[in-house]
Amino acid sequence: MSLALQKALSLLVLIAIGYFLKSKIKGKEQLNGIKTLILSLALPATIFVALLKTELSRELIALPILALVFNLLLLGMSCLLLPMLGIERNSPAFRSLLMMVPSLAPGLSCFPIVSEYLGEQPVAWAALGDLGNKIFVLILLYLLAMRWYYHSHPEQNVSQKAKLKDLGKSLLNEPVNLVLIGALVCMSLGWHLDNLPAFSQDIVLKISAMMTPLVLLFIGISVQLNWTQLKLIGNILCLRAGLTFLLSALFLALFPQLSPEAAMLAIVFPQSAASFWPFAHVSSVHAMESSGDQHNPHFTFDPGLALNFVALSLPFSTLLILSVCTYGKGVAQPWPLFVLGLVFCGISIATVVIKRLSNTLNERMNADFSEAK
Repeated sequence: MSLALQKALSLLVLIAIGYFLKSKIKGKEQLNGIKTLILSLALPATIFVALLKTELSRELIALPILALVFNLLLLGMSCLLLPMLGIERNSPAFRSLLMMVPSLAPGLSCFPIVSEYLGEQPVAWAALGDLGNKIFVLILLYLLAMRWYYHSHPEQNVSQKAKLKDLGKSLLNEPVNLVLIGALVCMSLGWHLDNLPAFSQDIVLKISAMMTPLVLLFIGISVQLNWTQLKLIGNILCLRAGLTFLLSALFLALFPQLSPEAAMLAIVFPQSAASFWPFAHVSSVHAMESSGDQHNPHFTFDPGLALNFVALSLPFSTLLILSVCTYGKGVAQPWPLFVLGLVFCGISIATVVIKRLSNTLNERMNADFSEAK
């Protein structure tokens, strides 16, 4: 058995173990505890180790910009294509999905697999790229959510300056952001992991080693098979994956001189699961609306749909990234990615077309039956 296949099987088994542990997790508090360990301890340690093992250069400054450009491109494409999947424009479902689809959570779905297959250097590149993604999900999507909220509720008159101040505080209170800032300061001063005291290195490395098993167990535990929305979300995830493969193919065609590791990262990083932060924005807006007029509530978002999208995107993205990494660096070519992107987009569009044809056929049959009576 190949080494890549052994790695894939071991990671999938960890996801399966997490799934079978669902009955042992009593309430959201315990699940949130695992997520807190990942996002506040294991992930920051992994990013800190990866960054302090890399050399800072001018070329790396482009990574956050590229990630932010990808987010914005996917946002625009989603705005145009979601109505094609039968989602009514300017509906709560449309706004919720538009918040979720272009967001990325590489810490929960991409970083562990990249670390296992590609090594620590690509993890450091991905962590720097995630800075641009964080600007998008934490700031730009928050502003977008509040814009929709005030558009739906013009009677509200809350100071945007106060809200932006609170947002800035939350950014500084986030452990990952603090670690990124600290690591970048150390890198700018020329400090690396070897410059730290031996006991500090040992602590950070041991905490970092927890990330992969914790994340994969969390993915298995958090899966929620809501069959009423499974088809819709699965269809959107296929479209999202197809669009992302097409963007990665275009990027590799424009920059053919990339190293094999950088090319693989350009494929798998954009395939990351949807972020939890847009769901937090959705929940915050929904809570404000729920505390208002209970007799005639006008909700901007559908938080249930957003939560299911996050939960289902975790295993979908993880299996997709695992498949790409298991296949190897031979997939890191523009044409295979272009074909793969067309296949995923085709599956999504074909599903919608078949559904519409089926509905039309049923309507005609019902009409003919009524006329015959």
